[in-house]
Amino acid sequence: MAFRQALQLAACGLAGGSAAVLFSAVAVGKPRAGGDSEPRAAEAPAWAGGARPCRGVWDPNWDRREPLSLVNLRKRNVESGEEEQASRLDHYRAKATRHIFLIRHSQYHMDGCLEKDRTLTPLGREQAELTGLRLASLGLKFSKIIHSSMTRAVETTDIISKHLPGVSRVSTDLLREGAPIEPDPPVSHWKPEAVYYEDGARIEAAFRNYIHRADAKQEEDSYEIFICHANVIRYIVCRALQFPPEGWLRLSLNNGSITHLVIRPDGRVALRTLGDTGFMPPNKITRS
Repeated sequence: MAFRQALQLAACGLAGGSAAVLFSAVAVGKPRAGGDSEPRAAEAPAWAGGARPCRGVWDPNWDRREPLSLVNLRKRNVESGEEEQASRLDHYRAKATRHIFLIRHSQYHMDGCLEKDRTLTPLGREQAELTGLRLASLGLKFSKIIHSSMTRAVETTDIISKHLPGVSRVSTDLLREGAPIEPDPPVSHWKPEAVYYEDGARIEAAFRNYIHRADAKQEEDSYEIFICHANVIRYIVCRALQFPPEGWLRLSLNNGSITHLVIRPDGRVALRTLGDTGFMPPNKITRS
């Protein structure tokens, strides 16, 4: 036991950036030793970039935008010393807060043979209208809508956009639905081992590309909308809060729901709402 605890402490001491929280798909579906044996530790895939941070320890450089990590101290002006360093740090320091609204697509026809046939149901179109009305009622100056390129997300975006005239739209494949990482506890009926490996890197890339503190050049707080899928949103929430990402499947999101993440200039992240559908009548709420 003492040896095991020592290893755990050593692992904590060597822990690197939070981007390394993903485990390799090599370990998916591998049997455990049996009895009271401990499960085999899985290695992080090459694209994950390092080791998992210690539980309960916040990594302030989770998005690799901590000012001190962006300054090459070896090139510091020796004559001006600390004053020069402070000036350079300020050049990289974020000033604004990002508000990220993650919207799950509305209810759709799940029996479509092809992805293009999985269009919104009549109820799904109603849900998108209600979500659009809710977002418009907030009175916020939304800067853009970034949405998944899958049919159900595109149609949800079409309807929501009508309530937010003038807000630009961008489509991306990075936000398409997928299986981000093997869930813990595991599910016996769903073990897409190859899919975890393929989709995980893409969804992690979406997280790194879109979820981070504001650019240093951004002067005012921003409000952005991302319309995508339940698995993607649940994974992003876990990663942004530095919770174990394997717990993504424990979260549940209704169709057309609103999840609100706030990223402060110092890199701290807060979850304002998770899967909010309180603006919908009870008979309009679904999770399919």
